[in-house]
Amino acid sequence: QKDLSSNLALSLASSIMAPAFLPQLHVVPKFLAPSFAATASICGRNAGTFKIPSRFVSASAVKNVFLGRRIPRNFRGNDRSRMSAMLSTTQMQQAIPKAREVGTPETFEYRVFLDGDSGAPVSPWHEVPLYVSKDVVNMVNEIPKMTKAKMEVATTEESNPIKQDIKKGQLRYYTYGDMLYNYGCLPQTWEDPNIVQADTGCVGDNDPVDVIDIGEKTLQIGEIAQVKVLGVLGLIDEGECDWKIIAINVSDPKAQLLNDIEDVEQHFPGTVDQIRTWFRDYKVPDGKGQNSYALDGKAMGKAYALEVIAETNKSWLALKQGQVDPNGLSLV
Repeated sequence: QKDLSSNLALSLASSIMAPAFLPQLHVVPKFLAPSFAATASICGRNAGTFKIPSRFVSASAVKNVFLGRRIPRNFRGNDRSRMSAMLSTTQMQQAIPKAREVGTPETFEYRVFLDGDSGAPVSPWHEVPLYVSKDVVNMVNEIPKMTKAKMEVATTEESNPIKQDIKKGQLRYYTYGDMLYNYGCLPQTWEDPNIVQADTGCVGDNDPVDVIDIGEKTLQIGEIAQVKVLGVLGLIDEGECDWKIIAINVSDPKAQLLNDIEDVEQHFPGTVDQIRTWFRDYKVPDGKGQNSYALDGKAMGKAYALEVIAETNKSWLALKQGQVDPNGLSLV
């Protein structure tokens, strides 16, 4: 195990995770921690940068370390076989945080927490890894498709449970109509309200980046899904930029057919325009005007969307590292 541990830690530090992605590593199995700390500096990183939550430190966390069951190419022979076997065990599946409801739905007290293996709450914003691969990310679902309650990660509450939004003392619902798709957020991202973005001319909306899953399966509140990034719309809502990543669940039957935004129109005709119109008009029934879009309302492709994700991930990291005033946001 010692040799496997050293090889795996070295691969984590030098192969799987390029330097830009190393800050994403928030889950390290117990037997890897010493070797990982010793080898992290290979990529010019201080091992102290890496937070290892005790509730995730277990052998079952190996699945999350590899973010999608990918085994490093430089693993050979017995090491590779042993790692493959480890990743396929039932124990690995238990590393995925499970949703836990507290209170009655559609009340002020209702919360959905994510719990780790130990049963302790896990932040869906800070402790769920962002990247699965270069164009597949984890999505934390907040609003199941074809529902009206406006659910969101509570960014100001400890452990960031999901709750129903409140405005003017009232629980919020979409009066425009049901949310047509699974709607959630990308963990470990943040739209910085202190920075004016060059492409939009607006500051961020102080939230994790929103993501729309156009797949056929209905996701539940708090469910974590791996989604393939396809494109992005730059919604401008009350003067703030509110990026809408368009993606599809990797388990969807049509996921393999979609690799960029152009494929959405071919295989899901009218979907992008439907999303664009929905978010433009959804506040009109409440007596407000239409929202607008940056970039002339164009749905940008996968490459642009991945840049948005990378930039907002950097903003989140700066927030977590104390380089930005959280101003009431909960970072634990």
